[in-house]
Amino acid sequence: MSQVRAQGVEAIARAVLQGTGSGGVYARTAQFEQVIEGLSAAISRRREPSTEVLRFPPVMSRHQLEKSGYLHSFPHLLGCVSCLQGKESEIRASVEGSGNGRDWAGALSATDLVLTPAACYPVYPLVSLREHVPSAGLLFDVESYCFRHESTFEVDRLQAFRMREYVCVGNGEQALAFRDRWMPRAEDLAKRLALPYRIATASDPFFGRAGRMAALIQVEQALKFELLIPVISEEKPTACMSFNYHRDHFGTTWNLRSEKGEAVHTACVAFGMDRLALALFATHGVSIDSWPGQVRETLSL
Repeated sequence: MSQVRAQGVEAIARAVLQGTGSGGVYARTAQFEQVIEGLSAAISRRREPSTEVLRFPPVMSRHQLEKSGYLHSFPHLLGCVSCLQGKESEIRASVEGSGNGRDWAGALSATDLVLTPAACYPVYPLVSLREHVPSAGLLFDVESYCFRHESTFEVDRLQAFRMREYVCVGNGEQALAFRDRWMPRAEDLAKRLALPYRIATASDPFFGRAGRMAALIQVEQALKFELLIPVISEEKPTACMSFNYHRDHFGTTWNLRSEKGEAVHTACVAFGMDRLALALFATHGVSIDSWPGQVRETLSL
């Protein structure tokens, strides 16, 4: 185990993150952001040619997320944007009533927006507006601030976090090849950052009994892999990157068609930016100047 990690990741986190009073929600220090910027640049240098770059806001269409299947698969993680709505008198009554022991939150109603749960979800509706997916496929570089309503708030399980993704939209062979070539690239990045890691098959945190079956299928068919780094402990390493093959789920859902009219397949590689930054501090310590030279060179620090 790293001598730094043995000192306690909680103490390390307190040096680079500041609590906001809400579980899993932190203010980032300049030191933390410096590492995030270095990680972002290192990931950008690995971008493949002809990749479209898109940066999304932290909210997206509720209808689009429902259509993509997220509501039924992960309702326990979803965050919805709600507002006080109605006439001015109704809104004022709700606000003023809060001073009389009434909870104004009870007057909230959902808008047509939800908090983005993963950076790739807004991509597929945009692709659906195109006539077809070209035979060479499409590549995207996307990023978003994301939200997931986690049940626990360990320092590596943030409710609000940044996700960077590379996404491939093409035929099955293209999508699988994309995922498979990114796994060794991610390993190379982890090695250059001197991070201990292992790659393992994984499943998403699907909801309910049907979700448990979906998770088993995901593992059996090796649709998802994670790069795990011991941030809090060796026994329960943290998933800092993931490599996902969705088959034709999004292609069928959003009617994404090839030039031949066939439903396309998709794949993505996701980088948990905050988790990676925390892994670096947990492994190498709070003082960036004392990090190994190769690590600082990789991050341009």
